[in-house]
Amino acid sequence: MSQSISGGNSENTIGSMQYRTLGRTQLVVSIMGFGASPLGDVFGAIDPAEGMRAVHLAIDQGINYFDVSPYYGLTLAEERLGRAIEGRRKGVILSTKCGRYGEASFDFSAERIRQSVDESLRRLRTDYVDLLQAHDVEFGDVEQIIHETIPEMRRLQQQGKARYIGITGYPLGTLVRIAEAVPLDSIISYCRYNLLVDDMDAVLMPVAKKHGIGVINASGLHMGVLTEGGAPSWHPAPAKVREAGSLAAEFCRSRGFDLAELALRFCFDYPLVASTLVGMSTPDQVRRNLHVLSAPADPEMVQQVRAILAPVFNYVWPSGRRENSDPVREETGEPPSR
Repeated sequence: MSQSISGGNSENTIGSMQYRTLGRTQLVVSIMGFGASPLGDVFGAIDPAEGMRAVHLAIDQGINYFDVSPYYGLTLAEERLGRAIEGRRKGVILSTKCGRYGEASFDFSAERIRQSVDESLRRLRTDYVDLLQAHDVEFGDVEQIIHETIPEMRRLQQQGKARYIGITGYPLGTLVRIAEAVPLDSIISYCRYNLLVDDMDAVLMPVAKKHGIGVINASGLHMGVLTEGGAPSWHPAPAKVREAGSLAAEFCRSRGFDLAELALRFCFDYPLVASTLVGMSTPDQVRRNLHVLSAPADPEMVQQVRAILAPVFNYVWPSGRRENSDPVREETGEPPSR
């Protein structure tokens, strides 16, 4: 095992997999995390047996961080992940969430958090999770999350039901506000560090470093924009962003590259986060993502793709309650002038 320090993270390498310590916790996570939402049929129906084989292959290949939520597939993802890790729990750093239970179903009350965690533990077939996170905090009352939700999560931690606690969300301003107000162990930020946007680096990371909070990056493909197939119809990004993604995919194809692979490699190379979550549900997806992790980066291609994406770089969209959303010109998604 070799060890080095990179970007404030303790970094280890075992075989081809790298690991980083999550903030000030004792959790040493693989730099590629297994996003388990696809196990809940979130992106279409899967073969449950294939999903189980994907989880087992990931563990065998050194992926140890698994992230799920009761929201994903309306509890189906937790149930399937729980079955897949049964008997292999010691090799897994298991993360789930609380507070979001449907497209528009949120409850961050202490009573619901207690109930939610017990329900998740039953589905996951375990008596504790390594990381418990308040899910998509921008959809809640921030004062409630600071003064009721997180204190209740700390009580659950004291009871041994969670080793560490954190929050997840899209608007960086809300994540920062909560992180400055109450101690946290982790933050998951999505769609804020990839080939299309990097404002997490300037806005969130300095606060996380100051407080010793571990950060996990999600949606390195910008929820589908940075793929050959392009963004789904429900994607909240403005049309200009989706169109730029299509141009980037076409350019990569003409050069014999896959945009998604280039985009993931870019995220894996970011040293300030502990892990980058990638959604997976088949062994083939696990193998392809491991190949990306082991393949060398191509800085010249990255530079050319970022030039194509430059006209829409750092565009964001509203998310959650209006008072919790980052400032944007909502009709275009364009960042406000500074």
